[in-house]
Amino acid sequence: MERKLLTKRGRSAYKLRGQTIEAVFGQMAMRGLVRFSMRGVRKVRGEWSLWRSTHNILKLWAIRKIECGLVGVRRGQAGRPFGCLK
Repeated sequence: MERKLLTKRGRSAYKLRGQTIEAVFGQMAMRGLVRFSMRGVRKVRGEWSLWRSTHNILKLWAIRKIECGLVGVRRGQAGRPFGCLK
């Protein structure tokens, strides 16, 4: 690994890894996923699917909240663009 990090290509690949994969696992851990509660590959896959789904829904909700101008604004005060719920 140390030898790979000495090359320019290796450093850029390592930076990309930190931006894509490790952030998701860190966010899952912050939400409480430190170990799976089910046993067996099939059940763990189902539990992981549920965690992934909730993670993606929360990301979409946060993006929508920013787009609709609801961050730091009391209810009923924001001028919302078309498509945002009242």
